[in-house]
Amino acid sequence: MNYLPLIGILIVIVGFLLRLNPLAVVTAAALATGLAAGKGLVEVISVLGKAFNDSRYVSIIWIALPVIGLLERYGLQQQARRVITGFRRATTGRLLIGYMIFRQLTAALGLTSIAGHAQTVRPLVAPMAEAAAERDGERDSATIEHVKAMSAATDNVGLFFGEDIFIAIGSILLIVGFLDQNGIHVAPLHLSVWAIPSAVIAFCIHSTRLLLLDRRLSRTSLKRPRAPAKAGALLDRSSGLRRSTDERRK
Repeated sequence: MNYLPLIGILIVIVGFLLRLNPLAVVTAAALATGLAAGKGLVEVISVLGKAFNDSRYVSIIWIALPVIGLLERYGLQQQARRVITGFRRATTGRLLIGYMIFRQLTAALGLTSIAGHAQTVRPLVAPMAEAAAERDGERDSATIEHVKAMSAATDNVGLFFGEDIFIAIGSILLIVGFLDQNGIHVAPLHLSVWAIPSAVIAFCIHSTRLLLLDRRLSRTSLKRPRAPAKAGALLDRSSGLRRSTDERRK
């Protein structure tokens, strides 16, 4: 057996360890694998070009990034924070639970690219969650970073356990193909149906985590010490006390 085509794996490992450009590393690994397998350079490049052309829809998401950057420049995050402050009963946990419901339902319908870290979490969901957390006062940097992490985790949970409900998602087709190769014939619909209990359990577990986050935020807001008085206020108080004592002496 010829193990030489596996040199592409070694190139990927070494390239990532050296922190080289991932695109250059993957391209070099693909060329090395093709050449080691006895393919010509033109044939390998044509295969790469055909694969890129067949999957060109993947690059459509990059079109939305300049639009999101332009919206952020003109105050998208500030407007999101302002909107959430208008809802008195909206807490960080409740907001993220609502977003997780939206994420799971849309992913179950196959709309996996309608939201995501770049599209919704960074410009909208995370700023709104921060604004809800800072409603009772300013938070330290560790708390803010934890709120951001929970926002990103909510998107991950909603997408990961919601997309398997969609019958034509890649993960379902991959499982069906793998089982068929091993003599186990399962309909894609059965896998999608049995993905619903997993999605419900994941929703309940992560919702509990978000509600515990709300309790932690409310607890820390109650324990937060009062802000020290300003120097001007202290001077006014001291001068007022001196005046009162002088008037009493007179």
